[in-house]
Amino acid sequence: MPSPAPTLARAARRSVITLVALGVTSAATLTGCSGGTGDAAAPSASASPPLKGAVTRAQAAKIVDNYVAVNNKANGTRNAKLLGTVESGQVHEQSKGDYATFGTWTKADQSDYEKPFSYQDREYYIPADEDWFAVKATASGSKTPALLVFGKEGSSWKLMSAVYSDAPIPTIDTSNHGLATAVAPSTRVGTLAPNDVSPAFEDLYVTGGKKAGAAISHTTSPAKDALKLYKDRTKGKLAKWATKKFFAKDPAYKETYALRLADGGLLAVIPTSHTQEQMLKPQYMSSFQITPDDEEAVYNPAKRVVITDTFQGMALAVLPKSGKPSVIAYEYGMTDSK
Repeated sequence: MPSPAPTLARAARRSVITLVALGVTSAATLTGCSGGTGDAAAPSASASPPLKGAVTRAQAAKIVDNYVAVNNKANGTRNAKLLGTVESGQVHEQSKGDYATFGTWTKADQSDYEKPFSYQDREYYIPADEDWFAVKATASGSKTPALLVFGKEGSSWKLMSAVYSDAPIPTIDTSNHGLATAVAPSTRVGTLAPNDVSPAFEDLYVTGGKKAGAAISHTTSPAKDALKLYKDRTKGKLAKWATKKFFAKDPAYKETYALRLADGGLLAVIPTSHTQEQMLKPQYMSSFQITPDDEEAVYNPAKRVVITDTFQGMALAVLPKSGKPSVIAYEYGMTDSK
């Protein structure tokens, strides 16, 4: 998992074209990871039997510290096997994509990715009777808070999701004897359940929010970004020769994590995924081929009449008791190109 610096620098998707061969490019948002100090209020004494989380805050801090140390070492040499000892889920899918395409990045992005950093201003949210916990923290060198989710995989604790949010992360309920309250992803709060958010968000790319996407707010930055990509699919020089379409895809990892908010709503970390297809129009298929960009060529260097890029992602969603749910932050990484 990289530092958040290249995340911002590489967030846009781009398209270029040549007269002899069409070139299609796509860049993915990267995420950040690290270690630090700080804590939320300790849980108060409880009646018998006491409520317990999977770990104490002290144990959670050690898990985060270990992740940071291994992550920093793995990023230095792009050692996916080493990183896999402390990372899994959607975030690891993105990290493997980062490692694969690292050689195509600018020197500045490579330097930022390899630079060790730590998580600071940590607040731990440990739900009772669950095998996962969340941490809100800020990476060194960044002012953007992240919500991290660590889960148990076998006997190992691993980072499963990490989403940086420019929007404020709402207050999580810790009134349960100092513990957070996990909510089943199938539980409807207001108009949707957490499990419904990913199809709705992906519909913004696929139809411009005309179907399932109508159920979520279109006013947040992530929604506006998705809608802009949908609207711009027919614009630019490339549109003369090729069409661009998006298709919702099952995420590589389907686990959703949801916590009760202090106001009664939910905060959910959801997996999400889609493909982006660039296809020559029929009248040009015998005359042109699409040239993959450098990152796409890592997976398939051949020129072709259609290029399909896979993006694995994570998103942070707020489900209020009333009003439309909203996606307040998201991370996508390109993990394949065919």
